[in-house]
Amino acid sequence: MYAASFRGLAAGVAFIVTASATKTCSPIVESLKRKIGDPTASVPSRSVQESALSGASLSNPLDILVIGGGATGSGVALDAATRGLRVGLVERDDFSSGTSSRSTKLIHGGVRYLEKAVFNLDYGQLRLVFHALEERKQLIDNAPHLCHALPCMTPCFSWFEVGYFWMGLKMYDLVAGPRLLHLSRYYSAKQSAELFPTLARKGKDKTTLTGTVVYYDGQMNDSRVNVGLACTAALAGASVLNHAEVVSLIRHDVTQRVIGARIRNNLSGKEFDTYAKVVVNAAGPFCDSVRKMADGKSKPMICPSSGVHIVLPDYYSPQGMGLIVPKTKDGRVVFMLPWLGKTVAGTTDSPTSITSLPKPHEDEIQFILDTLTGYLNINVRRTDVLSAWSGIRPLAMDPTAKNTENMSRDHIVLEDCPGLVTITGGKWTTYRSMAEDAVNAAIKSGKLKPSNDCVTQKLQLVGSYGWDPSSFAALAQQYVRVKKTHGGKMVPGTMDTAAAKHLSHAYGSMADRVATIAQEEGLGKRLAHGHPFLEAEVAYCARNEYCESAVDFIARRCRIAFLDTNAAEQALKRVVEILASEHKWGKSRQKQELRMATEFLQTFKSSDKIHLLQQEA
Repeated sequence: MYAASFRGLAAGVAFIVTASATKTCSPIVESLKRKIGDPTASVPSRSVQESALSGASLSNPLDILVIGGGATGSGVALDAATRGLRVGLVERDDFSSGTSSRSTKLIHGGVRYLEKAVFNLDYGQLRLVFHALEERKQLIDNAPHLCHALPCMTPCFSWFEVGYFWMGLKMYDLVAGPRLLHLSRYYSAKQSAELFPTLARKGKDKTTLTGTVVYYDGQMNDSRVNVGLACTAALAGASVLNHAEVVSLIRHDVTQRVIGARIRNNLSGKEFDTYAKVVVNAAGPFCDSVRKMADGKSKPMICPSSGVHIVLPDYYSPQGMGLIVPKTKDGRVVFMLPWLGKTVAGTTDSPTSITSLPKPHEDEIQFILDTLTGYLNINVRRTDVLSAWSGIRPLAMDPTAKNTENMSRDHIVLEDCPGLVTITGGKWTTYRSMAEDAVNAAIKSGKLKPSNDCVTQKLQLVGSYGWDPSSFAALAQQYVRVKKTHGGKMVPGTMDTAAAKHLSHAYGSMADRVATIAQEEGLGKRLAHGHPFLEAEVAYCARNEYCESAVDFIARRCRIAFLDTNAAEQALKRVVEILASEHKWGKSRQKQELRMATEFLQTFKSSDKIHLLQQEA
């Protein structure tokens, strides 16, 4: 316990030193940074957050109400709260329950955008790359325990391809400038095989591998970054509430300006009104639905696109190297990346309809497997697929533009209904600047008076302050995993390296608190064989991360649903038992949670489920 206290103090001291180094910050911002960096800090309870929202009246409104708890919405809440504004956020499901948890897990500037910029002499595309590379570095710096640089190998099957990709990726380095992660370089075919043993020496058309060019982009644990954003916003003073749905918008009787929303707590069924000077619509693919609440005649601005990903065993790719083919023969991007001890591969890009639980189609899964076959020297089998999911990209068109033929990969901010600012489009990498633009628009719309300018460029997320890549070693040395037997006996076990590394990277400087629960409350057992996730995490997330359902945990707090659906099903019963203890659920609610989580996992088509369905047919 003394060791834990010392580490907590050390984290706090390290944070204060970091904060003191920033001389330009106002006393208010310094205070916010200390609060976020306090290793003992806890977010306000759900009931406190709901009371703050329901207490926002017509005579005493919020400055900003954010609709949507994805990366952009949570980023807006954090940006506005750290400017001293009074902020509320509601999300009908869970933070990161939509597109933000179903990304490629890459933090990238956009190599293909740079290619288009050069060949089409398109300054707009070049500006996108400049901007995204700047935001890439800031995101990695602001959440270092959840984000890191990842080398990505591009195979070349002719000397022309070697020269083409080498020059293109050197230009990518040049555009990054001081934000460069690491320099790209060429490797011979022999060197490439040593770095990436499963890479094929011959392509599908029997061409021989000439060599590879390796460049660097970033990788993240997307939903945990998103949850971190929401919790950091809460620590900064925002009233954030997941599982709270906007039923309707409230408009002023005379001016027709949007002045609030009717909210339904989807857990309790209770409804209440909350008022705000400005409402920010950050509902991602569903932003048109919110716009239609304000104006039923509003023109659609979302063109949804489906991106399917699959997860394969770790032996498909080496631990520290990804494989990216920027352009296959049919014009698609294919990648295979190590992620959380497995291999994630994708992706597709096809038109889709908007739904809250998109499902991957079997032909899309098979397309990815077939494409990978041409670049690997091992059998790529359908039975190796551990999990598969689909995410909806909200490609945006400006409804006020005269020419709507081209969809934007950049983001769009508009106020086509007074009091309702919509932010959509863009990508995960640029969420922070998207949020900044949305808050600037909201300040202008509502004539708001922030106490300071945007500070999120250098504001780290909860768990980042005091964290170090070697922090896992201290966890392994200072804690034990105490497991409770069926007879109630407490049996101590070692905090092994895998568990310690997982806790350190998932929770940062807050990992000590999770390890303390594992040690002192007998929750040190693994939730599923072969995975590092501990029972203690369920309790911690229920207490400190607004984890309100079994799906919240298996999909967004830990990533077991995305990594291995069979393992997620094995863990489900114990997850529900722990959440029931934390939230005081009865038997009926526990059965409901098991049913809903099982139905959720059916949308992640693992190979075992395919075989079962075939047998049943």
